[in-house]
Amino acid sequence: MTTVSNIAQSATTATASASQKTLGKDDFLKMLVAQLKNQDPLNPMDGTDFAAQLAQFSSLEQLTNMNEGIKSLGIYQMSMNNAQAVNLLGKEVTIGQGNTVSAEGPSVDLGYELAKDAKQVTVVIYDDKGDVVKTIERTDQKAGVNTVTWNRGDEEDGIYTYAVMAQDADGNNVSVTTKMTGKVTGVHFKDQTIYLTVNGQDIAFDDVTDVK
Repeated sequence: MTTVSNIAQSATTATASASQKTLGKDDFLKMLVAQLKNQDPLNPMDGTDFAAQLAQFSSLEQLTNMNEGIKSLGIYQMSMNNAQAVNLLGKEVTIGQGNTVSAEGPSVDLGYELAKDAKQVTVVIYDDKGDVVKTIERTDQKAGVNTVTWNRGDEEDGIYTYAVMAQDADGNNVSVTTKMTGKVTGVHFKDQTIYLTVNGQDIAFDDVTDVK
């Protein structure tokens, strides 16, 4: 005897084609009712089979409701992220990776992360022509995130780049990751991802590590 389970299995197989309509809980219930109406009076559905199919319907309904809940949560989360991204306009942010900094005001903090303790750290700052404008030396810095302050003097406002070199107590090179800082001048959305414009570059919203 053909059962709802058989029909549901066939429908599930058919959904492998993108052109086929997805079987939902309403379709499942309609088939169950149709099966009851058209069953053989001399060979009615076994009570155990009927209970099993009701359990299948209940499970399908729960999964459908859960799926709708997940979709709603995803839309809510995206809306929250969009609002947070727009609120960053005009604020200074730090990005996990990068080597540019928007320099305004008398001083600028330059961030970097050391893979391990360093005995000697050298920070070299370049202008937009690639010329060295400042070299800063530091000693005995711990592993992790560190900053040095660049007192700019009469240097013009603008976008600068910097490089950081570090050595441990034995003179071996220490791995360094520099961090981009700058003001958010734009927000746009592409491929379901939020991007911020910082120092003329498009940066994924999720890459922001600090906001001032």
